[in-house]
Amino acid sequence: MDKRELLSKAVKLADTIMRENQPVICEKWQYDRGVCLMGMAAVYEKTGDKKYFDYIKKSMDYFINNDGSINKYDPSLYNLDHINNGKNCLWLYHKTGEQKYLKAAERLIDQLNNQPRTKSGTYWHKLIYPDQVWLDGVYMAEPFSAQYAMECGHPERFDDVVTQFVNAERLTYEPRCGLNAHACDESKSVFWADKNTGRSLNVWGRAMAWFTMAIVDALDFIPPLHSGRKTLVKMLDKIMSNVVLYQDESGRWYQVLDNRRSGNYPESTCTCMFAYTLAKALRLGYLDEKKFRPHLESALGGILGSFIREDGPSLYITDCCAVSGLGPEGNLRRDGTLDYYFSEPIVENDCKAVGPFLKLICELI
Repeated sequence: MDKRELLSKAVKLADTIMRENQPVICEKWQYDRGVCLMGMAAVYEKTGDKKYFDYIKKSMDYFINNDGSINKYDPSLYNLDHINNGKNCLWLYHKTGEQKYLKAAERLIDQLNNQPRTKSGTYWHKLIYPDQVWLDGVYMAEPFSAQYAMECGHPERFDDVVTQFVNAERLTYEPRCGLNAHACDESKSVFWADKNTGRSLNVWGRAMAWFTMAIVDALDFIPPLHSGRKTLVKMLDKIMSNVVLYQDESGRWYQVLDNRRSGNYPESTCTCMFAYTLAKALRLGYLDEKKFRPHLESALGGILGSFIREDGPSLYITDCCAVSGLGPEGNLRRDGTLDYYFSEPIVENDCKAVGPFLKLICELI
């Protein structure tokens, strides 16, 4: 498929999302909608079509007031998911020069400055998840923190950004398969955690994919001479070298990466995320071309051949895991077992697939 055809798929998907989510993408301050909007931003950059910019701005202006306060955002929850939309704030600030977007981003930085931490110095994922480090949360917080550090003159943040990556990778590393578990409870006390390691029981595809996207996006902002830059590039190579071992013959990855038990299934959000990571990392020279290019091409073929459904003017990404989590204590169903991961709803056009797919296509064209 040539570049024009690829771009037409991205445009059709972005138009579907806008048509089906009006007047704004969401009326909740949701991290996944922010991921989708950043995918639309990539489409805007490629096409120059102002309708995408207007939709992004309208969707963010629903929340952001002139003084930079954010409607429907509660910093006292210390929820790392709520940080992700800061990327949209900084994008709009650079596009418009409007101070309200910078002020909103600074409010999110204030949350990070006060975020509770584990004994190792790693952010709690949320206040309701004490001592827990989730791979998802690294994506929500660290690329934004690194961007703010570079663009707003706070280089003192870079050391901590790298520390968050290093700690999360170490705490969740699963030696049995060379991959990383969804999360780790440093206190080793929560019901889903292994009592010896604190790790959750399985390798959820999207959690690992959030982590790989976090690395490749944060590297946009880590200075060339900062020692942590080499650390993150090396980490990315190690992780992706293991991730590609679990890619199936059609180029897809599974809901639980290292398992083929009945009930597991090829899952589109993690496949789109890993493909985006590969595309960007290859473009920027972080990964070896000869080793990884075939895996990117296979992933793209798997996405286009298995996960795309077109219906007239609309395009849908199928086989999206709607959600997966761990706990909290009052939700024993979310225990990190295979049965749990295979039980969550499977939907279409989840923003966690749409955003990475749009960014993937824009990397390729």
